[in-house]
Amino acid sequence: MIEKIQILVAAHKDVEMPKDKTIYVPIQVGTALASKKFDGFISDDTGHNISKKNLNFNELTALYWARHNSDADVIGLVHYRRFFSLTKQKSIQSILPEEDLRRLLRYTNVIVPKKRRYWIESSESHYRHAHHGEALDVLREVIATRHSDYLVAYDNNMKKTWAHMFNMLIMRRAEFDAYTDWLFDILFAVEVQLQDEVDNWDTYEKRVYGFLSERLLDVWLTKNHIHYTEVPVIFMEKQNWLLKGGKFLARKIGFGRV
Repeated sequence: MIEKIQILVAAHKDVEMPKDKTIYVPIQVGTALASKKFDGFISDDTGHNISKKNLNFNELTALYWARHNSDADVIGLVHYRRFFSLTKQKSIQSILPEEDLRRLLRYTNVIVPKKRRYWIESSESHYRHAHHGEALDVLREVIATRHSDYLVAYDNNMKKTWAHMFNMLIMRRAEFDAYTDWLFDILFAVEVQLQDEVDNWDTYEKRVYGFLSERLLDVWLTKNHIHYTEVPVIFMEKQNWLLKGGKFLARKIGFGRV
């Protein structure tokens, strides 16, 4: 039997989507907060959902929707600006095709982006330089109390100088369900403790649970000894590397979040 694959393409605006509708499915995130719904998109406010939390959870509202509403055997999440691609060519026509994905799935149950390397700082120090560090303190406390068997894996991963970022993944159903159940159990518990502070943060920092989840994927993979395959990611828009580098150095030498 051919497995059903559903790769959700998260977007908060109406943009060009992959032509291959067989596996790539656009999903409008934060639909419950939007003034209009996009034609041809799944709305993340249908079924069992957390669409209203999108300002804090970002693309994770699509991940939650998939966990509770998708019937696919293989589920993935990408972004309208970021896609998996074996060719690395910045083109909507060059994203990972179904044929290559099915070939990869013969050998692995989990696909993640290539590692993002920080080189001169750890995953933890990078987060603390870029975001509100108290969120990490609450996160670690929640893991210690609710999932203490993951604490060693968490501490070890936060010391690493790389991480699988962007909340992008493709997983078979069993791994997807196990990961997302664990992830949201932690994030909802963090939300209870942190939300009063988050309400006073700027729009960017309000996306805290999306930022935290980027640090949690490797914790789950490590603790559960999950074999995974890395695939490169292409960023569809132009990036100002000079600006990004300047912001990184400013954070590193102590000017705080910029």
